[in-house]
Amino acid sequence: MSRLFYNEAFEFYSKHIYRTDFFNILSEHGFSITGSIPSIAWELFGAILTGKQGSSGYGADLEGFEVKSAKEKSSFEYQYHLHTGLSKLREDMTVKHLFCSYESSYNGVKVYVVEGIDLSEYFSKWEPLYEENYAVKDPTKRKQRFRKSIAYGAVIKKGKLVMEIKDGLLIYTASL
Repeated sequence: MSRLFYNEAFEFYSKHIYRTDFFNILSEHGFSITGSIPSIAWELFGAILTGKQGSSGYGADLEGFEVKSAKEKSSFEYQYHLHTGLSKLREDMTVKHLFCSYESSYNGVKVYVVEGIDLSEYFSKWEPLYEENYAVKDPTKRKQRFRKSIAYGAVIKKGKLVMEIKDGLLIYTASL
C-alpha cells in the first residue's frame, strides 16, 4: 500500500494552484480563472501527493501514475500520439490514474485514484480506433492526435476518493 502525502500536496495547492491574488488580477482584467492552472501544475501536485517522480520522455506522467485534471463534473481527456501512442495506451492499462476534479474557482478539488485495470474496458476499446486513425497514410487526412475521454461519472464510480479540498481547506483524506 502506497503512502500519500496529503499535507505536502495541500501546501503546494495553497501556494501554487489556489492563487487568490492572481485570480483577482485575472478577474479585474476580464480574464477567466478557469484554465489558468496548467496541466504541469496538476502533475506536480500529483507527484507531491504520491511521492513519485515525474517520468522523463513518453509514457505515464509519474512513476506508476497517470495524472488527469478537469473542471468539476467534466470528462478527463487522454491523448495518444502517432509514434508513442500505442505503447502509452497499453501502459495506461497497468498504471494507477490520479484524477483531479476542480471547481472553476479552484477553491475545491476532489482527487480520485483508479487502477488502470479498472479502466481497461476503455483502453481496450480505444486500441483498434487508435490503430485505425493512424492507419491513414496521408497525414492531411488523419488526426494529429488520437483523443478520447473518460467521463467524470465513471471516475467516481470506479475510483476511490483520496483527498478533498473545499473552500480552500483540506477536509478529507483516505489511504490508497
